[in-house]
Amino acid sequence: MPSLLKALKSQVGRKILTGITGIGLIIFIIGHLAGNLSLFGDASAFNEYTYALESMGVLLYIVEAGLAFFFLLHAYIGISIWWNRRKARPEGYNKYQTKGGPSHQSWASKSMIFTGIVLLVFLVIHIDTFKFGETATVMNDGTQMRNLKALVIDTFQNPIYAFGYTLVMILLGFHLKHGFWSAFTSLTMKHKKYSAVIYSIGIIFAILMAVGFLFIPLYIYFGGGCEAALIQCQ
Repeated sequence: MPSLLKALKSQVGRKILTGITGIGLIIFIIGHLAGNLSLFGDASAFNEYTYALESMGVLLYIVEAGLAFFFLLHAYIGISIWWNRRKARPEGYNKYQTKGGPSHQSWASKSMIFTGIVLLVFLVIHIDTFKFGETATVMNDGTQMRNLKALVIDTFQNPIYAFGYTLVMILLGFHLKHGFWSAFTSLTMKHKKYSAVIYSIGIIFAILMAVGFLFIPLYIYFGGGCEAALIQCQ
């Protein structure tokens, strides 16, 4: 713990922790989207996926605690960096200039604090809605499990949730667009030869993740949920 506190107080330490937590969260996002896309598998695929996670017992709590730590640490570092910069130049700059090389200043980079806070608030709502939301149970091959798939479909047939979720996923795309590049360059990968490549990969990655996540609520809402061709209800 003393080493962590020391790292949080140093500029280099915060950059490294930002990179580590950022990459960790990127891995989580990929895995989470892959799991969510099981909604489009056979009728029981998504419920089996969530049941497998819940069956991990104590191990799941440990993983969730680790994810919560990563999220909160990442958010704390991001807010502290933004706050320190704000105190250093409270009036801001009217024009941004770089010391050389291509600039990565964009709306995505300038709005990281805004998109990050929105995503943090969204995460709390998302967990409350789906992890702790009331669900019926369903039998599958003699095993009783939560019918989380029905909860997802019912939730996204509500336009507030469907379009609100979509908007947040667009903001996630902007956050990842700059965050992907920033995470890797924070870990001393800011090299003229690789920086542009990482930045381009980040853009592609951000688009894929945003589109992948927002496709789910829009398809359910416009496809009619249980009546949708790709989603078969149990």
